[in-house]
Amino acid sequence: MSNFWGVELHILSFFIFLAYFFVLIRVVMDLFRDTELGGFARFLWLVGLIFLPFLTALVYIIARGGGMVERQRVEAERARTATEAYIREVAGTSPADQIVHAKALLEAGTISKEEFDRLKAKALA
Repeated sequence: MSNFWGVELHILSFFIFLAYFFVLIRVVMDLFRDTELGGFARFLWLVGLIFLPFLTALVYIIARGGGMVERQRVEAERARTATEAYIREVAGTSPADQIVHAKALLEAGTISKEEFDRLKAKALA
């Protein structure tokens, strides 16, 4: 029976270590994301994280936790805006613009009626 509880204790210890590791990563990421924090303050926080990691991470979350949330929100919004801009850039023209362009090619005699119908179906798909 003691072997079972030993395994459970190891699983719990591993879970706590993993959770702490993720918190530590988030704190370090937030340190470098914060534009208002000076270089010396970042250095002091990092030294604290090296020598007293658990206590420093706990104090950081209590003291600067609200700012962490706001900086994460701003970063997510910036990433979403950049992604949408990239998609608009890559997507090119709208289906209506593609059909108008194909119609102009048809009227100029560059493409046949069958090619126009195929391009129109592709634009509407």
